[in-house]
Amino acid sequence: MGTLFKQIYRYTHARPFRHNENLWPYMKIGRSPTGEIASLRYKGQQVPLADLSALRGSCRGPLLLTATGPSVKTIRFKTPSPLPAMGVNGAWFLQQQVGFRFYVVVDMGFYDQKGDVIAGIIGDAGLTLFTTAHGIARILDRYGLAAVQCTLALIEDAAFKIYQPKIEAPALRDAYAGDPSAHFAPDRPDIGFSTDIRHGIFDAGTVVYWALQIAAYLGFGEIFILGLDMNNFHQPRFYETEENKQPSYLAESLTQLVIPSLRHAADTLRRQAVRVVNLSPHSAIDESIFEKADYHAIFN
Repeated sequence: MGTLFKQIYRYTHARPFRHNENLWPYMKIGRSPTGEIASLRYKGQQVPLADLSALRGSCRGPLLLTATGPSVKTIRFKTPSPLPAMGVNGAWFLQQQVGFRFYVVVDMGFYDQKGDVIAGIIGDAGLTLFTTAHGIARILDRYGLAAVQCTLALIEDAAFKIYQPKIEAPALRDAYAGDPSAHFAPDRPDIGFSTDIRHGIFDAGTVVYWALQIAAYLGFGEIFILGLDMNNFHQPRFYETEENKQPSYLAESLTQLVIPSLRHAADTLRRQAVRVVNLSPHSAIDESIFEKADYHAIFN
């Protein structure tokens, strides 16, 4: 039946709407006046969602943002964690050390390959998980709504909003020209940074870029990032081994997209009076972008 609906969708919708084909007709949404998806029904079930407007500016002070580079293995964590923490993807393996309050998973490949991690995340009642409509569909299809104990915060890629046409990368700046919360790099119409995630989040090939936009929106004034190595893609992530490591495609976009985007994020956050500190001492993201510091010098 799913294949039939997909074929019907393709025949009745133009190619710019193709990113919605796996959701139609199972997902019904309602948007608030500020643009975000405020209500969602999936296969007849109403899905509770966090109120993104209520989350805006709800936090203060510093945040520990944990990525997954191999350098995380060198950290001797101070327990209990001195800061509230936000994790991405496989950082979940640090839950006992840092006690995540926020989490971000937007890679559908991660949902497909790391079901045990997703099960742990959604089973944590003290956690807010930021994910997309496609991520929520995967969660509900594989675990059921009853298994979801965390709070779901629905976010969207600014270029691929649900039931709206895709915006091609070179057209992003023009599409968001009237949105003062969408900040674009001076020389790159395809590199944006949002300070209001209700209007969509700009992608840059790495989930850390999404997390920075979310953290700033939540109101954190300092962001300390672990595992932002970006220079050892042949090595397993801190939670992997040579035998079970998943491929990384960041090396292919590092120079042309990831680094220019992080530089733009740094400039935008600086103007917003948000300090970002990279705790990966040998990171390819140099100090002209984010200042560097040693975790143990700061927290121990």
